[in-house]
Amino acid sequence: MAKWYIKNVALKGVTGTVPNNPIKSADLPIFTRDEADTFDATVGIKNRYWAEDGVCASDMCVDAAERLIAGLGWEKESIDVLIFASVTGDYKTPPTSGILQYRLGFPSTCFVLDAPMGCCGCMYTINIAGNLLSAGTAKRAILLVGDTAARMGSIHDKSRLPLFGDSGIAMALEYDPTAEDIIVDMKTQGEGYAALMTPHGGYRHPVTPESFIEKDFGNGIIRAPKDALINGMDVFSFAITRPPKSMKEMLEEEKLDKDKDIDYFLIHQANKLIVDRLVKKMKLDPQKVPYNLQEFGNLGGASIPMIMTSEIAEDLQNKPLTLMCSAFGLGLTWGTMVLKTKPMFVLPVNKI
Repeated sequence: MAKWYIKNVALKGVTGTVPNNPIKSADLPIFTRDEADTFDATVGIKNRYWAEDGVCASDMCVDAAERLIAGLGWEKESIDVLIFASVTGDYKTPPTSGILQYRLGFPSTCFVLDAPMGCCGCMYTINIAGNLLSAGTAKRAILLVGDTAARMGSIHDKSRLPLFGDSGIAMALEYDPTAEDIIVDMKTQGEGYAALMTPHGGYRHPVTPESFIEKDFGNGIIRAPKDALINGMDVFSFAITRPPKSMKEMLEEEKLDKDKDIDYFLIHQANKLIVDRLVKKMKLDPQKVPYNLQEFGNLGGASIPMIMTSEIAEDLQNKPLTLMCSAFGLGLTWGTMVLKTKPMFVLPVNKI
């Protein structure tokens, strides 16, 4: 079992940034007004923020990181680790994390890493950086997670286009011998990779003229091989089976009572249908399951930290909390994390 107990590491702060470009479902040319209303009611995503051309996920992450570091009062020379989790890096090469080290003015001794893990990006970065900090050799880490996922797909694809928003978040981890263990359980089902993928553009299938030829798959799904795709039924089936099983296992193994011991369940905001089904299967108290997809859409790996920023900031700032986080997506990968926090620094979502 890929399960880690990360010792001596605390989450010290979090914030997020979105483009100042809100897009209502009714604004999308692929929808009639009735279709937009139905989408809002069933999928639950009424608004999302899309980056203008030329704005990258790294730009939003820089804004979030600069504000968070200033708010924490950290010297940039003290940052030992920088991890950037995104499937929309600045370039195919070099890694964007190196560019971010330069843009943010971190020291050359800073360990950098790109982690293109999609919707599990937050959990992967915490797991990797947490294990790097745990021994105390490295003391501070800045984790940046974000995507401009909206532009990855076809503008004619009703199955994908309305789901995604763009954002960048920053989290701060620090070596802290008084911190409670961060427990992370990660799993992978690689045979399901084709359910969420971009067929052309890598080295298995480089871009050719064929990559731009659109095909009509019916039901408002029109895309070309260069466009990211979602096999909706496969993803839905995966999301409502594997993640809740993992959450139940975590509760049982760690002897946690979901009603008494967990303050909030932070579930990846894929869509309302999936999150509602997970809440029902797990028999969770709805008051403990914050949603923000109605405002931001599916933010991929930034989804869970953005919930911290937009929905539970006051509690995170003022009292200790026990959080259970569940993420699932590309790979196919999924994970469950138990995170016990002390009062931390949280900044409101910024729009740039």
